[in-house]
Amino acid sequence: MASEKELDDFLQSIESRAFKRTVYAVRDEEAALDIVQDAMIRLSQSYADRPPAEWPMLFQRILSNATLDWFRRQKVRNAVMQNFSDLEARSDGDDTADLLETLIPAENIGTESASDSVSRAQILRAIEDELSNLPARQREAFLLRYWEELDVSETAAAMGCSDGSVKTHCSRAVHTLAKALKAKGIEL
Repeated sequence: MASEKELDDFLQSIESRAFKRTVYAVRDEEAALDIVQDAMIRLSQSYADRPPAEWPMLFQRILSNATLDWFRRQKVRNAVMQNFSDLEARSDGDDTADLLETLIPAENIGTESASDSVSRAQILRAIEDELSNLPARQREAFLLRYWEELDVSETAAAMGCSDGSVKTHCSRAVHTLAKALKAKGIEL
């Protein structure tokens, strides 16, 4: 049985990557934080007695399932009701709130030039848009292989499919992304 410190160290080592991956998938930082925390709790409650070498694959599978559960809940909620609270004026009494300010996130201003910043933001937005247009399994395989840097067999285990399926999904995702980005004039 692994020690509590080993589990804590493992969870700390994967926390930021898991959060980024989940934010990208659900496009909501608060929801992503909840999903990652739930996945970590599930791992620690149900699999803490497993050998530490099994944790990465177990966590990836738990995180994928938690993300799918979130999407299912959102689908049901959106079918039943629609939340207009985001469109209302701010509660601090400012009735002049601009709806676009609430919908467009503020960009971090760094030391790069304005044109470089705009160019980089446009390229990242184009890549994110094209990634979001991929079929779910292709996107999941692509993110696990190239974002999480899992090998083919680890990705297959996390996705619950064969190695060949992972290779097919990744190949199709890479070709689709390259073609779409090239059509937009972006060569990486």
